[in-house]
Amino acid sequence: MLRFHRQFLKVLGLGIFVWMSVSSSYASTILFANLTNAQEAPPTNPTTSTGAPRPASFGTATFVLNDAQTAMTFTATVFNIDFTGSQTADVNDNLTVAHIHASATANLTTTAPVVWGFFGTPFNDNNPNDMTITPFATGVGGTVTGKWDAPEGNGTTLAAQLANILSGHAYINFHTTQFGGGEIRGFLVTPEPSSAVLIVAAFGVFALYLRRSRNARVL
Repeated sequence: MLRFHRQFLKVLGLGIFVWMSVSSSYASTILFANLTNAQEAPPTNPTTSTGAPRPASFGTATFVLNDAQTAMTFTATVFNIDFTGSQTADVNDNLTVAHIHASATANLTTTAPVVWGFFGTPFNDNNPNDMTITPFATGVGGTVTGKWDAPEGNGTTLAAQLANILSGHAYINFHTTQFGGGEIRGFLVTPEPSSAVLIVAAFGVFALYLRRSRNARVL
């Protein structure tokens, strides 16, 4: 039992060290987006080319703006939109283009101009090209990763759009054959500072504690 308590104190100390290190050095800004049909303006109701209903499309995206605010990486995973044109037999769900849109007045009832395109036209992830597209091996959809670098933008730059991005006036948009104006979109939002990182650290410490606890019972 004494050995177990010593192990627990070591784990607790490690957790405190991780928390202090993260909270003092982590300066990147994390943003999230929940992509839905309901957030389009107007909301979309996906159907097949014959008018039959098809599964609602949806997705999530995570963005990391670096400390210097000169680059923003992202990962988006989308479901029920055909990334290859052959994941389903119908054409309505085919992905055509995907962008980040932004303006000072963008909200749920309005649309905004394209400020950075990462699939189709315009394509702005080109200085350098960081784009990776991974269609699902089974099912319909895929994952996209990329990076908005300082020189890139659709008639604008990341620096010029930072105010819109950080104030909730930017959204990521996936367009399809059926919905040329966008089938799903989600606004970029910022959680409480460092909360996401602290949650990850807490889970890691908790998992290590459980593993040590099980080992102690075996001993």
